[in-house]
Amino acid sequence: MLHSPQILIVEDDADISALLVTLLSGSGFDTTTAYSGSEALLVLERERFDLILLDLMLPGKSGLEVLRELRSGACTTPVIMLTAVTSKDSIVELLSAGANDYLTKPFDTRELLARVNVQLRITQAAAAPKKGGDHDAPQGAAGEREGHELLRHKNLVCDGDAFDAFLNGHPARLSKTEFAVLQLLMSAPTRVFTKDSLYESVWGGEFLGDDNTINVHISKLRSKLAKLDRDTEYITTVWGIGFRMSE
Repeated sequence: MLHSPQILIVEDDADISALLVTLLSGSGFDTTTAYSGSEALLVLERERFDLILLDLMLPGKSGLEVLRELRSGACTTPVIMLTAVTSKDSIVELLSAGANDYLTKPFDTRELLARVNVQLRITQAAAAPKKGGDHDAPQGAAGEREGHELLRHKNLVCDGDAFDAFLNGHPARLSKTEFAVLQLLMSAPTRVFTKDSLYESVWGGEFLGDDNTINVHISKLRSKLAKLDRDTEYITTVWGIGFRMSE
């Protein structure tokens, strides 16, 4: 990103909001604050951001309601949820609603910065110019071009330039994180990737044993592939270890 990343902080606790502003500003980010869900939505109507830090418990519209409203529209901005709720059902609900990641309060400031940078790297990679230039016309169902490297497994094609996968010629319409998971698995289709290695490679942080994030993204990835090919399994769970591409 050529500009300083723009981050919207949606947090009703003034002390936590001030802490986040100080932390992120000191790390080179530009910040804007909102103190309620309704205020956040108004800000997002007139400004664009590279990342949203969204508290779950907000006055008026909750963070979950804001998230669902954003995802029901055209907003694909990465969202990291900040929550004091630690139940697995609640975390799964947040991730299923479209959160890219989450942190539980109280959070470690170094971990927050690491997770912010991971999401910004994913966005930056997705926005990078395509090989050969945008003027190259797609050829074939997956937009294959001369010199264009693709990963293939069964009827599945992973297209690094499009940041998407194509199954039987149809786009799977993956999120950036879902694509990153699939691309990693397809890079070594016979290898079993442990949850530790998956988390460290895709999310860029140390895996601390909470596998909700990984499981939800794997589940959503499988669901999108199944919509295009219900008769073939593409991702296998190796119980107690991790995941790999199916044989």
